[in-house]
Amino acid sequence: MLIALLGLIGPPAAVAGGIPILVYHRFGAVVADSMTIETTTFEAQLRYLAEHQRPVVTLRALVDHRLGRGPTPPPGAVILTADDGHRSVYTDMYPLVRRYGVSVTLFVYPSAIGRADYAMTWDQLRELQASGLFDVQSHTWWHPNFHVEKRRLAPAAYGRFVQTQLVHSRELLHNALGTPIDLLAWPFGIYDRELMAAAMAAGYAAGLTLDARPARATDDALALPRFLVANALRGAAFARVIGPTP
Repeated sequence: MLIALLGLIGPPAAVAGGIPILVYHRFGAVVADSMTIETTTFEAQLRYLAEHQRPVVTLRALVDHRLGRGPTPPPGAVILTADDGHRSVYTDMYPLVRRYGVSVTLFVYPSAIGRADYAMTWDQLRELQASGLFDVQSHTWWHPNFHVEKRRLAPAAYGRFVQTQLVHSRELLHNALGTPIDLLAWPFGIYDRELMAAAMAAGYAAGLTLDARPARATDDALALPRFLVANALRGAAFARVIGPTP
């Protein structure tokens, strides 16, 4: 997380090239922890994008373009994502997404949906998907730390563990939502060549990290970088991350 936050002071998107992909987690009236941003901060960011005519495109559009199935994203494009499936995505983010007419790719780990008190219910998740404004995708089955599990498990057991995390999440989400599940956000931003190969074998077309730089054409599709959004990302800091308007 610290690395991702430090990445916010790097070169602006337009200088470095590529498309900034932003990732949110939780929203609220006050900042309860480092992963929460004030709902008013998020609204100010959406207002900035609208006022500066910055097109918000879907992650799916970027992936389809990379696969040769869609057009090049427009100049100045920005992509919004959210991880985990916290209930504030439904209560706070969703109304603003509707008001501004933008799209979000939502990565959830289904072990928490309808079970953890902080998470959305399956009915809320289905409503988001049905709105056409959210594309619900995989954040593995239960958000493990792959570094920890690799140290803890024997190689064969670790391979089976990774397979279960990647495949079972896809199956649960597809069965619940009836939509294609082929995009993945790596828990804690942890990825390596072994995990990327496993994700490809499991049927994922793209994977998202927390590498805090714009996504470029040279990036591996299974390791597309994102900027982790903290509440301090306001005003000039937000403008710097998304880069100047073309």
